[in-house]
Amino acid sequence: MSSLLRISDVQVEYRSRGNGRVRAVAGVSLDVAPGQIVGLVGESGCGKSSLARVAVGLTPPSAGEVSFAGRPITPLGWRRRPETEIGLQMVFQNPYASLNPRRTIGAQLLDGVPATVTGAARTDRVIELLDRVGMPAEAADRYPHQFSGGQRQRLAIARALAPQPRMIIADEPVTALDASSQAQVVNLLVGLVRELDMGMLFISHDLALVHEIADVTAVMYLGRIVETAPTRDLWRDPRHPYTRALIDAVPQIGPTPRLPATLAGEVPDPANAPTGCRFRPRCAHAFAPCGDQPPTLDLGGRSAACWLNDPATAPAAVAAP
Repeated sequence: MSSLLRISDVQVEYRSRGNGRVRAVAGVSLDVAPGQIVGLVGESGCGKSSLARVAVGLTPPSAGEVSFAGRPITPLGWRRRPETEIGLQMVFQNPYASLNPRRTIGAQLLDGVPATVTGAARTDRVIELLDRVGMPAEAADRYPHQFSGGQRQRLAIARALAPQPRMIIADEPVTALDASSQAQVVNLLVGLVRELDMGMLFISHDLALVHEIADVTAVMYLGRIVETAPTRDLWRDPRHPYTRALIDAVPQIGPTPRLPATLAGEVPDPANAPTGCRFRPRCAHAFAPCGDQPPTLDLGGRSAACWLNDPATAPAAVAAP
């Protein structure tokens, strides 16, 4: 399956007044194919949003490359985005901040409608976009403050759809919404991906939500991808202790309900990341090899960066106390 979005060994560094350079993303590679939903999960502070901004071209990577439809992404500046990259769009976390409060919804949707659509067809296109996200045509004449949070996120999705994108990056798109609105927005996004054969990188800290919608799940910890697998396989048989900890933290409801297990400790400061395996200080299975950075091992249709999966070191792990 060919990649629509390819993230290749991307690093993101920021300057910190007290800590010098902080590496928020420390070499991430990820692919998204047409019609595929890839979920990116991890605790707050692990670098997911930093990666999203680089993936869509809002900020340049410190190293590595992002390509869309086989072409390198040009980081945005003051100039208009190249036509070849308009097919890559983003839905932001906060619908309250992602729409201009001083302009009508219709005017904001028209900004994204291709210039090749002219005359009355442009108005028709706005009505079509509103209908696609379940909003009435009258919404075009209203302002963002006249809508609820869930409605605003639907409108933000309509704006992202205006240029007829092939790829959407959704960065925590339902975090700011109530449970009912979350379900509506998620169902809308998934339906659009399936209907339009788009690719979507869905970023969330909610592994249970990603489990329901993603074809492939990538687990991120402190700037690195520690495991990638088809979602059902990852949930059934996690190969990294951090993935197992995230799954155990999800409440289980059923004949034998189970309360969530708490993962000890906090995500370390990226400015003072642990040496070797970054999860080592919080891992119950840590042993001697974890002092070195583990390679990302190909496990046959999935991958994991953990010494427990290396045949050369796994026996030592079993024997460790």
